[in-house]
Order: sequence, then structure tokens, then C-alpha cells
Amino acid sequence: MTIFIRQAEIADAQAIAPLIYDAIGDIANNLTGEQELPKIIAALEQLVRETSNRHSYLNTFVATSNDTVQGIVVLYDGKQGAILDGQLEALLAQKGLHLKVDVEAHEDEYYIDTVCVLKEARGLGIGTKLLQFAEENGKKLGYRKLALNVELEKLDARRLYERMGFHVTEPWTIIDEPFHHMVKSLH
Repeated sequence: MTIFIRQAEIADAQAIAPLIYDAIGDIANNLTGEQELPKIIAALEQLVRETSNRHSYLNTFVATSNDTVQGIVVLYDGKQGAILDGQLEALLAQKGLHLKVDVEAHEDEYYIDTVCVLKEARGLGIGTKLLQFAEENGKKLGYRKLALNVELEKLDARRLYERMGFHVTEPWTIIDEPFHHMVKSLH
């Protein structure tokens, strides 16, 4: 299977949204203000199509094979995170929800917000390629650190990140859930 990684496009929203949901689970309820799965997926699709939030197609890269999205990685500058989250909070306020979106990265980090591969494509090295892409992109953009957060119970994911050179640097909390903040040096 030949994998290409490219910038996401608005047309990819329908393929990207379920992967975001698969990666972040219940956090998606908070980010969308929805409780039913079809509405959550529809709201995530809308977030992907827009330009003013962390899950925008502008921050998303897709791994494709035969023009089919097999996986995604969402990347942004830690400094940009607060701006993106402020815009998301404003969108939620329009729905009558007043939620403070938790900061997920330090300002000096290139941040991997979401990485996910289709269930049927897991184990083929696509996740590793997406992480390598994030590292290469971060270096090219001049960042010194690449970071991500992983849920405590996602031991397989943590092992993958450790094999890729990430180290747990501190505990982190996102929507009252405990995470490990992991960082990889890019210099």
C-alpha cells in the first residue's frame, strides 16, 4: 500500500470527522456541544470545513492510499492554540454553551492535537508515517519541540510515541481527564 500525506481539503471533511471522533471520544461532545453521535459527527465535519478552529482542514493532514483517506494528523503552533480555542469558544457560545477549552500545549511547542488511522488500516505503519510527517514538518517550520497528550489508559499509543522518541514531561488535564504530556526534541 502506497501512502501519500497531503494537506487536507474541505472535501475531506466527511472522511476526517469520524477519525477525529475515534481519536478524542467524549471530548468531541464538549467541542461540538452535541450529545448524539450523528450530530457530533456533523458538527465535527463543520469544524473541519471552517478555518477558525484547531480541527480546521488548514491544520489537518491526511494519509491517503488510492485517493482514500486512511489516517489524519492535526497540527498547530502552541501559541496559535489559545487563538483557535478562543474562536471555538465563541462558536459554542453562539449555541448557548459557555465552555472554556483547555490549553493542550505550551506556547513553544509544535502540537499534535489528533492522530488517528482507520481501524482497518491499523498496523500498516500509517500512524508512524503521520508522526514522522509531523516531526519533519515541525523541523521545516523551525520548531524545537514536538508535543502531544495521551490518555493514561492508551498504553499502546504511549509505547508507540516512546519508540518514536517522545518522553513524558508532565501530567496534563483536558476536560477533567488525566493525560501524559509527551515531548520530542526536534534539534
